[in-house]
Amino acid sequence: MSLGIRNLQRAVPLRRAPLRRRLELVRGILGVRKFDLGVVCVDNKRIQHINRTYRGKDVPTDVLSFPFHEVTATHGLCHLLGFTHSTEAAWQKMYQKEMEVLEELGRHTGDRLQPLSRGLFG
Repeated sequence: MSLGIRNLQRAVPLRRAPLRRRLELVRGILGVRKFDLGVVCVDNKRIQHINRTYRGKDVPTDVLSFPFHEVTATHGLCHLLGFTHSTEAAWQKMYQKEMEVLEELGRHTGDRLQPLSRGLFG
């Protein structure tokens, strides 16, 4: 299955091709090639924000992992329905729609999910 790598930090030089090869090796060793995997490299400030949002811990950490399929699917479907986050006004509309969907989903699953674009303009 797919492996996506995104580098959103500048503190540590990162070469994606070697990282991709090593992650594919690890996936093979663990026998989890059938799962999609997304790796996003961020700085301490951003990971602290994510850790605070999703785990209630206001400290940076080295790794966070979650099943983001519900969140990314919701975000993508909102885009397909015409929502964007290119301006603050557009973002507010999309954010509200994502929150509605994720809160309703959370009522059914017990998960505490937040939109991908949380904090984009705020």
